[in-house]
Amino acid sequence: MSVVNDLVIAARTLMREPGIAAATVLTIALGVGANTAIFSVVNGVLLRPLPFPEPERLVTVYEKITTAGKSYPSLPVNAFHYTWWRGHARSF
Repeated sequence: MSVVNDLVIAARTLMREPGIAAATVLTIALGVGANTAIFSVVNGVLLRPLPFPEPERLVTVYEKITTAGKSYPSLPVNAFHYTWWRGHARSF
């Protein structure tokens, strides 16, 4: 049998069984959609470089507030503190 004959037989079977045809189309659509979503995430996060010069020098700055205790062990730095630190520190 050739590939064309196989496709004709598959098409006839799917026309006779619309439930199987719907399940087949849904399965293929979910597979293609999931593959596209995963590739988009991997491409955006892992493959494409960051849009900054020297991205290996990027850091995250946190602020430790001792009076907050165990509720908030570290907090992101607000803009006021960052500007103050940038003006008074050599590392920024």
